[in-house]
Amino acid sequence: MTYETENKQEHDLSLKLFIVLTRAVESVRKQVEKDVRSHGLNLTEFAVLELLFNKGEQPIQKIGSKVLLASSSITYVVDKLEKKGYLTRKPCPNDRRITFAVITKSGKTLMEEIFPKHVEALHNIMGGITSEEKSILIEKLKQLGLYAESL
Repeated sequence: MTYETENKQEHDLSLKLFIVLTRAVESVRKQVEKDVRSHGLNLTEFAVLELLFNKGEQPIQKIGSKVLLASSSITYVVDKLEKKGYLTRKPCPNDRRITFAVITKSGKTLMEEIFPKHVEALHNIMGGITSEEKSILIEKLKQLGLYAESL
């Protein structure tokens, strides 16, 4: 096999991996979105509530980076969740520039009900592969992501 042939095969394999990975992520995302919508939320609303439910109050300015959402969208999502009664804003006592998002009792009750169902739905969505394969994928995808970030 010549260098050009090996090089082309490597490039073709990288392209195929990208396509397969992208399609898999899209298929999983669609199923996760369907599950979240069945609970009356969209993905970003659920992500914000899940963060507050599991990690406690958060500075609104920091939520975007934690849930992979553009900072320009955070205020809109927080406003929607506040109107639904699932979170409230709390000013920081030490710094007037910082406002915390805090999950309300209603938001906590909702998440206590739907989060276990969501975890079960995720388990079912990921059911096409074994536990061992999941562990390998986690390790390899972390490796791929870290390498891509380093470029």
